[in-house]
This record gives sequence, C-alpha cells and structure tokens, in this order.
Amino acid sequence: MNPNLLQRGKAIKLAVFDVDGVLTDGRLYFLADGSEFKSFSTLDGQGIKMLRASGVMTAIITGRSSPVVERRARNLGIDHLFQGREDKLVVLDGLLAELNLNYEQVAYLGDDLPDLPAIRRVGLGIAVANASPFVRQHARGITLARGGEGAAREFCELIMQAQDTLDTAHAHYL
Repeated sequence: MNPNLLQRGKAIKLAVFDVDGVLTDGRLYFLADGSEFKSFSTLDGQGIKMLRASGVMTAIITGRSSPVVERRARNLGIDHLFQGREDKLVVLDGLLAELNLNYEQVAYLGDDLPDLPAIRRVGLGIAVANASPFVRQHARGITLARGGEGAAREFCELIMQAQDTLDTAHAHYL
C-alpha cells in the first residue's frame, strides 16, 4: 500500500464516485423500449456501505441521468446524488461549500476525461484500472480492479485502512 495514499486518506470526509466505468463496467445497455439497465458489483456496494458506516460521507456525480442510478444510490444510502452533470468540478465546488469541507478532505474515483479535473483537484484522486490512459497518468493512484469489478471496494477499503476503521468493519462479520 502506497504510504502517500494512506497519509492522504486520513483526512477524507467525503468519497465521490462516478458511475459509468467506475461503479459499472462502462457499458451502456439499451432495450428496444428505450429503457436501460446497468450491472453493479455487490462487492462495491458492500464497500460503500462499510465506508458510510465508518463515518465518511458519499456522493455520486455522473454525466448521465438514469432511474437505475437513483435506485442504486438509494439502496446504498449515498448521501448526495448528482446526475446529468458533466461539470463535475463545479458540482463538487457547490457540495463542498454546502458541507463546509475543503478539497483535501475529498477522495474521488473516476475513469474518464470528465472526471479528470476533480481527480486532479481533490486530496485523494484515484483512477480505476481500466480508466483512460491519460486519466491514469494524472491520478494519484490507480486501483488494481477494473470499474464495476471491485474498484470502488478497493477505494473504500483504502480510505478505511488509512483511517484505521477497516479492521473494525471486518470484525463485525467475524
């Protein structure tokens, strides 16, 4: 584990996630009737629940709008949901003002160019393993797992490890 990432993780109060390519594998599935579906990892969902239970707030900022994302966010207890927003840094500015937080207290997990301004600005900007090469080049860290395949769980556990809450979360299941 990178000591610099762990040090940065200690200050995190808010974890922000993109959706397509981060909480999903990045594929968009459209049915003939115009509806869509997405596939989410239960590993990622459990990681987000554990992170929230440890006291870290969560947010989703995504460029697309989908009732599926709204339902998933509600099921996970995501604190803040912003859909249809490509201007992710602008959204984040407003959210930080509302929550009275600074960028060093934010972790962001993304995969593509619309995520890059936020990844570069926050205290802990991470790219998923299958992110755009340009985004990976500018992130502070890269997950081992691909988006939709446990990358969010890895991100959550990194923050919890940095804040010494991961062992307590695991102990709950022993």
